[in-house]
Order: sequence, then structure tokens, then C-alpha cells
Amino acid sequence: MKKTGYSITAAMLACALAITGCSDGVKVNVKDYSFDTAGNMFAYAEFELSGEPLAESLGLDLDVLDAGKPDSPTAFDYIAGIESYEYSEEAMYEVVEKSGMGLHLANGPAVADEAKKAGQSPNELLASRFLKMADSVGQPADQIQQNMFPTFIEYAAGDPHYAQKVDTGKYADGENGTYIPNYQVDFSSLRWDRDKMKKQFVPAAYGATMLKQSLWAGDFLGNLHNAESDEEVDASTAAEGQEADQGLKLGVSSVDGMQGMILTEEVWNKLQYVRDNLFYDSSLQGLGALGKNATNVYLPHAIDVEENGDKDYPNVKGLKVNDGSSSLQDQWLMLWPTSEFYGMTDQRKDNPNRNPAFARVFDGDPFPAAPAANTDSDPSNDVVSNDPFTIASDVLLAVFDNIKTRHWNNDAGTLVTSFDGGKQGTAVDTFQAGYTIEALRMFERAIDGLPVGYANGDAAEGLKTAAGAEAKEMIIRQADFILSALINKDGLAVSGYDTAKDEAGQDTTLLAQEGAIRGLTSAFLATEDEKYRDAARHLYAAMDSKLWDNGIKAYKTNGDEASYDAFAAGGVSAMLRLALLHLKNTGSESDAPKALEQSAIQQRYVDFYRQVIDGPSLEEGMQASEFWDTGDFYKEGDDSGNTDGDTVPQIQKGHGDNGISPVLLPVEISK
Repeated sequence: MKKTGYSITAAMLACALAITGCSDGVKVNVKDYSFDTAGNMFAYAEFELSGEPLAESLGLDLDVLDAGKPDSPTAFDYIAGIESYEYSEEAMYEVVEKSGMGLHLANGPAVADEAKKAGQSPNELLASRFLKMADSVGQPADQIQQNMFPTFIEYAAGDPHYAQKVDTGKYADGENGTYIPNYQVDFSSLRWDRDKMKKQFVPAAYGATMLKQSLWAGDFLGNLHNAESDEEVDASTAAEGQEADQGLKLGVSSVDGMQGMILTEEVWNKLQYVRDNLFYDSSLQGLGALGKNATNVYLPHAIDVEENGDKDYPNVKGLKVNDGSSSLQDQWLMLWPTSEFYGMTDQRKDNPNRNPAFARVFDGDPFPAAPAANTDSDPSNDVVSNDPFTIASDVLLAVFDNIKTRHWNNDAGTLVTSFDGGKQGTAVDTFQAGYTIEALRMFERAIDGLPVGYANGDAAEGLKTAAGAEAKEMIIRQADFILSALINKDGLAVSGYDTAKDEAGQDTTLLAQEGAIRGLTSAFLATEDEKYRDAARHLYAAMDSKLWDNGIKAYKTNGDEASYDAFAAGGVSAMLRLALLHLKNTGSESDAPKALEQSAIQQRYVDFYRQVIDGPSLEEGMQASEFWDTGDFYKEGDDSGNTDGDTVPQIQKGHGDNGISPVLLPVEISK
């Protein structure tokens, strides 16, 4: 993959062509300016996968992309390789390094443990950790961004407007009058208002953030690089022993390797905090740690957080369960990212598919290795440990168990959306059930030792674990339920089902199509059974025929409405990606709908991003603002706040007194 990190290239500072929205009288009005963590991080995870990895898989040479040359070599290539991918990366950093949208990493449990052993304060220990990680990837210490606010766990919602004036003063000169603004290297002016944050721990929110962190960390640390040239090196070619002795460093480059290290540190601390503090026993109505082999506890939907009042390094003073139910959305948005992180940290001796680059990251330096007892094939001898692999394993198996015991209706063969603390609900939500199939697919791959992350489609010989077999059975039965109960006579997916009434719903929302297509395609990838691919193809063709409105260049979301939140937008991104990778016409099918021609799918992709994400004007569209990675450079004497001439403003010129972060906002489309 082409790496970006925070480096600035001359290409990104080049002048850009003017881009205009495809409005034709269509309004894409922002409904409100609040930030939903779960929806945004979910959507940006799908944007990431629909970015460079998708463009490259379709044959694009990523080296030809230039943020300063919009729609080159094609509009699709530019939107996928630049906009979708970079919007995704920058939004993650906004949440986990800049905004303060959670608790400071200095208070993370792994940091606190190490600080106690070292006899240091937590913030001193964290500083030394950053230096150690920088050395492991060859990043000069003076090039680490200043005044970060790294989080170890994130809040549910907030106000994405900046709480103070963004420092756009000149840090360094670029080319042709351009310059690097101070805020690129010093994050102190990028904080959000803590008083406007919804200070709750919601699994879907911190889980979706972890999905972003794990995907990027896996990408950034998935190989080695030459310490002198900074060029990526295939880790499988390195000899045993210290990489430094071979002129190598961890990570695919020094800059991206450092970001991968920070993200990994955040996830490690997050999972340890979750394991040791946030599991809920509904019978006792108490929060606490996940005990060994515990099956009576689960992650509740919402926990209120009382902070300790520390302005610089906020931490928890008290926790109170606000909603003790178990939500399927929470569970799959924890199962998927924990599977990704488990795949990174996997140290099982029987697993032949372990990435050798990851093996070096988790060999004790810079991250602790798991005890030998926890990496053999006998789970009965496992010991308590705070290393990343053991923690990931503990949480992963607990979340999978909760999905099985509280959300799986074995008689009906389907997943239900809720467990109220005492009994299982009866409602099936097509979007949630379909996405849980994908989460189960990732769980099965991780637990069976198959590649995850960007390589989640790669074939390999797995470990064939009992848990993996259980997950695959659930995938098959849930996909069969979609086919038998959730597709109506018009060929569209309905939004849900009531198992008590044995009755399907009537609404054919966009979310329902997204969930069903996601789930059926995931079932095909997990089983290689063509019936699921065929069904997903038919569903996509029906959806495109009945929901696409050419007058507004977007899909209708419910009836005649076209109202998009981040979940709907992320689902469209995923649906179009899956169509391009797995559902498009290949010439071997008996039917070949025009909607599944590659050029037709790519046009939908371009129209959707231009109209719904970017919007027809600077005040419209879901993407609130943008950073230099997508071409909006800073130039002396230019106060336009839109130097690339597109329909997305620079961060300081976006909505609000001080501007707004580069995140997704809900919109309503009308004509």
C-alpha cells in the first residue's frame, strides 16, 4: 500500500483543479452538527477498505495518485485512493490524538502498570514509551507531533467544532508560496469542548474506534523497513535476531510505523480497561472484571462516566450503568475489531500463518509477549496475564460467548438485536444481523489463524478450532434466514423480523439492503457457496433499480426519503466495494444485469461520494471539512479556506466560530 502518515510531498502542495458538485438543484443539507463516535468510526472503517486497498485491487498503481490533481487518473481512482482513504485516516487521528474525546492514555491500565514498576508517574512513563516506540521504528524523537491527546477509551458523542482558534500560522515553508501550518505538528489548538461530550462508554463507540485503530495499526506494522532508506522490506526475508542488527526497523516506514505503535498502545490499554472494569453482571447489577471462564457477564450498552477533574490528563472518578441491556450492534462492533487485534497479536505456536512482522512487534520489545502457557494448544493451562495477546483473547471469547448465549435464537436460526438483562428480545434487524455475519467471519478467521486486516480474503490453511466451527455454523444459518425470511417478492430485503410473531416487517430501507448484501457476501466468502453470491447479486440489482434516484444522484433511504447518517453512508461504501470485488459481472453468470457492470458500479461510487459525502457546495454534504491530505494546502495570501477549489472547506473555515473537524455529519437530500 502507498503510505501517507503526516509527511508532506510536493505533489500534495501542488495547485488543484476546481471541482464542483453535481447539484442540479439538489440540496444536501446538514441536519445537525453533532458527532456520533460509533457511526463515524464505522463509516470511516468502510471508507478505508473502499479506499487504497480497493483501488489497488482493481489494478491502480497507487504511485500515480496526487492529491493536487483531482480526478486523475480517473474520478473513481482519485475518490477511492485519495478522498475515501484520507478522510478515513484523518478522522481517526482527530478522535484518538487531537480532540480529547475520551480518557488520556497516560491513565491507561497498561501504562499505569508499567509506571508503577518503573517508579515513574504515568505521564512520564508514557513519554518514555513514546521514545522507545520511536526508536523501534526509526522515528526521530523531535519529529513526534507535539501536544497530542492520545486516548485509551473514547466517549459516545460530542461536538466536533473546535473549542478555540485553530493555529494555522506558518510552521515551515513549502513550495510556490505554500506552507505547513502549525496545527499539523502541534495539536494543542485542535481540542473539542469537553463540556459538550457525551461522557458514556458505549461498546459500539469505543469498539468502532478500535476497528479503525486495529485496521491502520495492522497496515502500518505489517512489514519492516530499511533503517537508512526508509523503504519497505518484506519481513519474511529477514533473518532471526534483532532487526536493528540487519539494518531494519519495525513498521512499513518510520512515520507510519510510529503511528502504528501509538495505535497499538491505545488498543492494548483499551482492551485491558474493558476486560478489567466494564463487564456487567445483570443479576447482581454490578460492574467489574471479566473472570476466567466467566459466562454470566457481558458488556452493557451504556455506562456513565464521572471524570476526576484533571484538565490535562482526565481519568475516571466513578462509573454508573446507564443502560444494562446487551445490544447486538455493540457486540458485533466489539467482535470485529477485537478479532483484527487478536490476529495481529496472535502468538499461538500451532498457527503457521502468523505475520513475521507482527511477531517482532509482540516479542517482548516494544510490546510484551504472551506467557508460553497461553500460546499452546491447551486452554486449560492458561494463566492470567496483561500482555496484548492474552487480553485480546479474553475479551474476544467473552464477546463471542455473549453473542451466542444472549443474541442467538437457535430455534429460529437468527440473531436478535437485544437482551434486556433478563431475557432475549424477539426483534431481528437486517442491518445488524448482516453485519454480525461479517464480524463472525472475521472472528472465525482470527481464531482459526487465517489472515485478517487487508488480507482478510486471502486463502490459507486454518487451525479448524471448535469456536471457528461454531461461528461458521451461525454464519450459514443466519445467511439462510436472510434468504428465507428477509427478502420480499420484489427482491428487496425487509428491515426486520419478529420471532415471536413469526412475521417479517414491510419497510425496505437502504440499511436493510446494506446489511443483507454485506451478510450474504460475507457468507459467500466464508463458505464459498455460490448461492449466497447469487442472492447478493440479485439483491444488489433490485436495490439499484428500486432505490437509486438519478434526480438526486443518491439512493433513497426509506420510501421517498434520502436521509443519511454515518451508518447509512458507511454501508453504501461497503456495498459498492463488495459489488466491485465479488458481485460484478464476470461473464460466467447466466444473467448479467447492467447494474453489476464494473463501470456502472464505479459511476455509482463517484456520484455517491461527490453528491452525498462532499456535497454540492461548501455548506452541504456529510464531510464537514478536510485536511491537506486531500489537497487543501495552505498558501500565504490565500484566506479562501478552499485552496483546492472543491466543495469541502479547510478545517478552520468550516461551520462554527473556529471551524469544525473533518468528520461526517448527517444530511437530508431534497430537490
